[in-house]
Amino acid sequence: MKESKTLAALVAVFLFAYLLPLGSPEVQQAIIEGFKLLQWYARNHTLGCVVPALFIAGAIMTFLSKESVMRYLGPRSNKVAAYGVASVSGTILAVCSCSVLPMFAGIYRLGAGLGPASAFLYSGPAINILAIFLTARVLGFEIGLWRAVGAVVFALVVGLGMAFFFENRQAKAEAPEAFPQGESPPPGRSLPKTALYFLCMVLFLVFSDWYNPGDVVVTRPDGTEIAGVLLQETRDEIVLQVERGAAGEEVAERLVLDKADVAGIEEADTWVIRIYHVRWCLAGLMGVAVALMAWGWFSREELRQWMENTWDFTKLLVPLLFGGVLVVGFIGTLLPERLVAMLVGSDSLFSNFVASFVGALFYFATLTEIPIVEALMKLGMNRGPALALLLAGPALSLPNLLVIGKVMGVKRTAVFAGLVVVMATVTGLIYGRIG
Repeated sequence: MKESKTLAALVAVFLFAYLLPLGSPEVQQAIIEGFKLLQWYARNHTLGCVVPALFIAGAIMTFLSKESVMRYLGPRSNKVAAYGVASVSGTILAVCSCSVLPMFAGIYRLGAGLGPASAFLYSGPAINILAIFLTARVLGFEIGLWRAVGAVVFALVVGLGMAFFFENRQAKAEAPEAFPQGESPPPGRSLPKTALYFLCMVLFLVFSDWYNPGDVVVTRPDGTEIAGVLLQETRDEIVLQVERGAAGEEVAERLVLDKADVAGIEEADTWVIRIYHVRWCLAGLMGVAVALMAWGWFSREELRQWMENTWDFTKLLVPLLFGGVLVVGFIGTLLPERLVAMLVGSDSLFSNFVASFVGALFYFATLTEIPIVEALMKLGMNRGPALALLLAGPALSLPNLLVIGKVMGVKRTAVFAGLVVVMATVTGLIYGRIG
């Protein structure tokens, strides 16, 4: 089976390279946009989010005993506690779908039940307090409330559904190992010490990946100003979604501005922005605390094992994440927003499914799904599909699915994605009819 998958992947890459019409201007632009998105991901999310998450995953494998994970999150743990904690974990972790993957892989490989682990996997990026408040402010209180309640319910249903289809049938024991895991080491420190250590690591991740909602005013060299949301920034240009233009720009229009044509960028003054500007100081304090605890509480052998486990996760996850982001940038250019908006211009079952499916494949960094949905709604997207995309998009993406497939197998990944898409479709359909 493994060799057949490898052969299929090689054949797919060969056919793509053989048949790709490189002479097409659209394809050439799509390739450029794919690498732009990859550069943006590398500049804005890798060091501040993915790397800390990889170290947390390595620490989970090294410093948490398998018995502890099985006791609180295992198949035979207290269901109310396990699913309750897993389904609201996103209120703390304001991270994107790609960044929650290392922690999911860590607790899953250490023995967490498939149900609680899947609930955590969905809730991590989906139940984001900042995203929910921003949704209510930009898109309306009603859709913000539906998103908040729907995300918590989804996490529970996804976890229970995965447990019903696989865990209760003892299929988890047959899951392929991404890498071997040895016996759990005997605990060398008290539970409060271990909890404090992981708390500081998680806080480092939260602060280092603290997201700027992007509300800015861009000043051009001639003095004209454009208010909008900064969607993407590379070394040479910025991508701005217009909220108020000065030279005939349409609201929700997406502008690509060369940095040579930008005289200044002024940010909005909010508490979120204030924390954003001191995020590295706060993250640095947490990093110093982690370093001191590691030096004083852990043996040299434990630290070596921590680095080895972190490296194992890096080899497993990072190539798939980078490759997935590149592909999403390529495909996204060939599927412009106006085309997507045309397909989701009603509250029909088809429109809600398209919104859920597109959300499940495309990569949305934390909070960027909101201005994107706002733009789609101004182009004709109905409110039902808008909610469906908000529920499916942040929790799933092509890079996310590639990694999940590597960690827990293709069949489980397909069911996980199917549950999210079906529930998002049904919820969007209901909201569109009665909301």
